[in-house]
Amino acid sequence: MSSTNQWNADKYKKHADFVSNLAFPVVELLNPQENERILDLGCGDGTLAVEIEKFNAKVIAVDLSGDMVQKTKEKGIEAYVMSATGLTFENEFDAVFSNAVLHWVKEDEESIKKIFKSLKAKGRFIAEFGGYGNIKFLTDAMEEVFKKHPEFGDYDNPWNFPKESDYRQLLENNGFTVEYIELIPRPTKVDDISNWLDIFANGIVSHLTQKQQVQFKKEAREVLKPKIYSQKDGWVADYVRLRLKAYKTV
Repeated sequence: MSSTNQWNADKYKKHADFVSNLAFPVVELLNPQENERILDLGCGDGTLAVEIEKFNAKVIAVDLSGDMVQKTKEKGIEAYVMSATGLTFENEFDAVFSNAVLHWVKEDEESIKKIFKSLKAKGRFIAEFGGYGNIKFLTDAMEEVFKKHPEFGDYDNPWNFPKESDYRQLLENNGFTVEYIELIPRPTKVDDISNWLDIFANGIVSHLTQKQQVQFKKEAREVLKPKIYSQKDGWVADYVRLRLKAYKTV
């Protein structure tokens, strides 16, 4: 069984800044208002929290990574180490905003209940994260390498990429009115797939020896190259995002 993914804020900034750079349409969907209290759930290094505070809203940021929380605090944002299923807020926020985080949360319903509880009456929940079909080439390639190497143990997929209809149902079952929800294919350029694996899949291979981890990356890269690499475009990950806007119905 793999352990939790480990986040290195500097490496993330260098090789994965596309995560926040591509999130500005989600900030637009949030449409922050002056003096609103907004929870940034899974704040990463605080890049988007800073953008939201430019609207004169007050952002409270949380992330499971202590390294990311420290980087966020250094940007002047109030931030805490906290998970999506461990939120301790109650009727506190005008909006909960989350970008590229909830696909790491397998306990969908528990996180939705905590988000609901955190919101004020009529508060809104704005999110974008990996949806059904997201990185299928990547997950298939990783699974293929594990099957080829029984000594690696079982492949433990850490992600949850829900269907639009399933997530809508969960939101509605837990007190939300869904204004908008959509699956959006978004092929995304990455600098090198080895760096992507380093950042986003390190939890999958954390139980392997250093030599096995190198072998895993090398073989996954070989499987993926004919599928998601071209001389013209470089490496393009097969991202599919689930974007939504919902309201607390009380």
